[in-house]
Amino acid sequence: MDKKQIHRELQFKAMRSSGAGGQHVNKVSSKVELTFNISTSQGLSDREKQRILLKLQSRLTQDSALILQCDEARSQHRNKDLVVKRFFDILKNALIIPKKRKATKPTKTSKEKRLKSKKKTAEKKISRKRPDLGN
Repeated sequence: MDKKQIHRELQFKAMRSSGAGGQHVNKVSSKVELTFNISTSQGLSDREKQRILLKLQSRLTQDSALILQCDEARSQHRNKDLVVKRFFDILKNALIIPKKRKATKPTKTSKEKRLKSKKKTAEKKISRKRPDLGN
């Protein structure tokens, strides 16, 4: 993953934002929309593209573009920084390959411990019964 190349491929669009800011909101386009087309990207290898397309398929458009928006801050520059940071976090998480789980068997000690605790519980329950008076 070539971060510099990917950063050059990002497309930004500013629009009017809702929320805090009073009348300032009506005049300034502080909301930022980031668009990144995964299939045409040259900053990603084919393997990385496949992994991202698989992991993020619910968040992508039909032409495999990822669209993120940010209007948390009042400043357009701050929103741009926030959306870029969030974008790279999403990409990084999509590219993580989880470790394969190795099947293990319980140890002899753990088996004995489990059986001992079961026996203790059973004895406790037996002691709660009413005594049999030999009827």
